[in-house]
Amino acid sequence: MPLEALVFDIDGTLADTEEGHRCAFNLAFEHFGLGWHWERGEYVGLLRITGGKERMAYHVATLTLSAAEKRRIAAHIPEIHAKKNRIYASMAADGFLLRPGVARLIGEARAAGVRLAIASTTTRDNIDALLRATLGEGSVAWFDVIACGDDVPRKKPAPDIYQLALRRLERDGSTCVAFEDSVNGLRSAVAAGLPTVVTPTAWTQGSDFVSAGLVLPHLGDPDAPLPDEPGRNLRHAAWLTLGELQERLAA
Repeated sequence: MPLEALVFDIDGTLADTEEGHRCAFNLAFEHFGLGWHWERGEYVGLLRITGGKERMAYHVATLTLSAAEKRRIAAHIPEIHAKKNRIYASMAADGFLLRPGVARLIGEARAAGVRLAIASTTTRDNIDALLRATLGEGSVAWFDVIACGDDVPRKKPAPDIYQLALRRLERDGSTCVAFEDSVNGLRSAVAAGLPTVVTPTAWTQGSDFVSAGLVLPHLGDPDAPLPDEPGRNLRHAAWLTLGELQERLAA
């Protein structure tokens, strides 16, 4: 099969943004006087719940409050989440760093005419803010499809977001490769029929990635080569190239 598109998750995959999200949540909680503060260890567990509004709803459900008070707080979740996203966007404007190899592989795909897409559970505003901050003002236009969390009824690990991206690309999953960092993202992509490369972060390492086509610490770069490569997981270089992806897909 020819390689026709690369489909990227955003948070954790393009850039390790979860600490930024955690801080933005906490600042939003402070703004609304909620008295909540998600510590890093707690947030690792909360990341099993995909979607920021869903994460907050889960948290509210665990609180020792009356049912009426829980309903009252839950009604304000969209407002709290919107404030959190505005805070996060200002953080993104100050700059997150792309993970090693991301910019290079995107450049290789663009040069080869391989299409680019995004399938993420975060909001469109968060996606645009991160792309502009890390890849430049015009980078949003590099992606033929940007599918985000509010576009589908079910978030990852349901396959909906990848199925939507494939419909918009008018491509079959077998001709595309997904890039993820989490087990929920992996399950979503695989359920939609996409071979998947997983690059875990400190937030997701140790999860079960057995269904991934390839698991790497990161995508690698000439100035940030992957250890024990080529030979351990990769065949030709110490970084994942578009050529190797094409070769693997054709095998």
